[in-house]
Amino acid sequence: MDKPSNPVLGSMPDLPDGYRRTELGPLPEEWRVVRLGEVGRISAGGSAPQGTQYFGGTHPFVRVQHLDEDGYEVRRCDLITEAAVRKYRLRLFPSGTIVFPKSGASIRLEKRAVLSRPSYLVSHLCALIPKEERVDGTFLFFTLKSIPLAAEKAEGYPTLSLTEIKQTAIPLPPLPEQRAIAHVLRTVQRAKEATERVIQATRELKKSLMRHLFTYGPVPLDQAAQVPLQETALGPLPAHWQVVRLGNVFEIQQGKSLSPKSRSGPRMRPFLRTANVFWGRLDLNNVDQMHFDESEERRLALKPGDLLVCEGGDIGRTAIWEGQLPLCLYQNHLHRLRSLREDVFSLLYMYWMQAAWTLLGLYGGSGNKTTIPNLSQSRLASFLIPLPPLSEQREIARILQAVDQKIQAEEKSKKAIEILFRTLLQHLMTGKIRAINLKEE
Repeated sequence: MDKPSNPVLGSMPDLPDGYRRTELGPLPEEWRVVRLGEVGRISAGGSAPQGTQYFGGTHPFVRVQHLDEDGYEVRRCDLITEAAVRKYRLRLFPSGTIVFPKSGASIRLEKRAVLSRPSYLVSHLCALIPKEERVDGTFLFFTLKSIPLAAEKAEGYPTLSLTEIKQTAIPLPPLPEQRAIAHVLRTVQRAKEATERVIQATRELKKSLMRHLFTYGPVPLDQAAQVPLQETALGPLPAHWQVVRLGNVFEIQQGKSLSPKSRSGPRMRPFLRTANVFWGRLDLNNVDQMHFDESEERRLALKPGDLLVCEGGDIGRTAIWEGQLPLCLYQNHLHRLRSLREDVFSLLYMYWMQAAWTLLGLYGGSGNKTTIPNLSQSRLASFLIPLPPLSEQREIARILQAVDQKIQAEEKSKKAIEILFRTLLQHLMTGKIRAINLKEE
């Protein structure tokens, strides 16, 4: 006899053995569907203290902005005083409490996090304290990661009421399987967090290396004190390095302006804009096209080794063209630098521009910020740059490129882990993959 179809779900194919139809879709027979309010105590935070006198204390106070979009534990907070706790009658939530936004546009980000220590919460956050006799807290956290609470909220200032949060339906396996699911997902989450720590540490290493290499040259750290230095407008440099104007060693050419007329024509060609240029890399996932006549194509076609420097936006951002496309040009908000001399290794100057703008505070900018509205060709040409011997240019670039390759490999690994996590989250929370089977294997 055919199994009756759920009127909410409509007609569905036959279920595999051991599964049944529920309001959440097919689930293993031993799983239940419950409401969040049955497995957790749900409430909200309190008013945020107003006034500087209430800050600088020792009590953690968590706001919406302290929740990372893809993290696990809350790692950031404000620190408030005992007077703030008393005046605003704030409630202390225990470690292990699951928190997420319940009002404002931030609910659409679907952030979820767990308190790693007892904390006070702002009123825009919902607090869910798991009932440990019924549900594993880590399982409940990952369950909420799999449920988009704000998907059907209207535009404007969306809110999630505590009542509707309590009525949210979730799947509930037996406790042993909850713990098995939590173990699998937390293991993957920890692998991602470990990879993020490696990426951050490698980026810090790169900063240290750039400071060292652009002060002492490509010498080991224990030999830096033996390098004779000279004081220059760029700071201390090896005594045998030259300091020259950028315009004396690079040809500088701005690209073509984008206009309605250029959006069609017989000679549509791919071109790069500032959105494609990042510090030390190009993103070619979205390359636009516009019309270039023959003379423009001859003048603006990129060649391997060309540097592209952003004229506006995040000014000075520089990447190198390595011939990724057979033909590619660029727009007017980018400067193209092409070496004029055989003793200039372009890749080194991609790293020099990054160090000069973001680390050394040269050229009017520091920390990716600048006081000038754009970077004109004449100003760019006037910049002083170091000119080491060609062999040292190549060695410095090789060292920094190796660090970049390490970062890229770790970022690729992180993306693979994220894909694995999302796939496991979907399948484990619907019973398509049984965590108990994975644990037994």
